[in-house]
Amino acid sequence: MNARSADPQRPGRNLSKLKKECQMSLSEFEIKRIEKKVAEFMDRKRPPAHVRSQLDFGYRLQGQSLELFEIRPRWNAPEEILESSIAKATYVKRTRSWKVYWQRADLKWHRYKPAPEVASVEEFLQLVEEDAFSCFFG
Repeated sequence: MNARSADPQRPGRNLSKLKKECQMSLSEFEIKRIEKKVAEFMDRKRPPAHVRSQLDFGYRLQGQSLELFEIRPRWNAPEEILESSIAKATYVKRTRSWKVYWQRADLKWHRYKPAPEVASVEEFLQLVEEDAFSCFFG
């Protein structure tokens, strides 16, 4: 085993590099700003209140990734609530940009080729809202 390994199953991984990878890339201030921008986006995109038990939108911010998703009851078991991913952006601290992804029918995330990276969350949300190639909302 390499003396610098962090994990015997993954030789060659530098422990200090592994710790840096685990550190959060977004500050608390940035997280609050992102949550505010996403809330504004959701206010524009969410269906009327009387429809939200059948169709709604949500988001989650985990680490440096922001994921937007649809929320609806399962068609044959309405008591079961399903989330279907719409779009994802991942912040890259080194380049200070956001990588943009969409989920294809294979349920895997793929880079959004018309705009694989954007400079801000606002640009990401604008791309999703415009949905020029019908990748996000179909």
